[in-house]
Amino acid sequence: QVRLVESGGGLVQAGGSLRLSCAASGRTFSAYYVAWFRQVPRKEREFVVAFGRSDNIYYADSAKGRFTISRDNPKNMVYLQMNNLKPEDTAVYYCAASNILLLVATTKYDYWGQGTQVTVSS
Repeated sequence: QVRLVESGGGLVQAGGSLRLSCAASGRTFSAYYVAWFRQVPRKEREFVVAFGRSDNIYYADSAKGRFTISRDNPKNMVYLQMNNLKPEDTAVYYCAASNILLLVATTKYDYWGQGTQVTVSS
């Protein structure tokens, strides 16, 4: 079992930055594949970025060049650094984890956090 808790969301002006954090429970968290997703009301959850095999990283086109995922395994933490934020980045951001390798962008992760709201004003 893995419990995920996101934090770091908030209100920021366009062009600004935020760093989201995902704190995970579980002694073997380093063995899990982790991803970030986001969701706006009345739309499907959208893939943002994920760790794949051998810590390869896969970014959605919308995140490339602006967002950076990182993890600190000894601390059981995953981060999402978001720079040059745009109003269209406004969403609830979720951290997700799986102990098996999944196809990129799938939402079939076993564990999800409760989400953290990011609002970007124009």
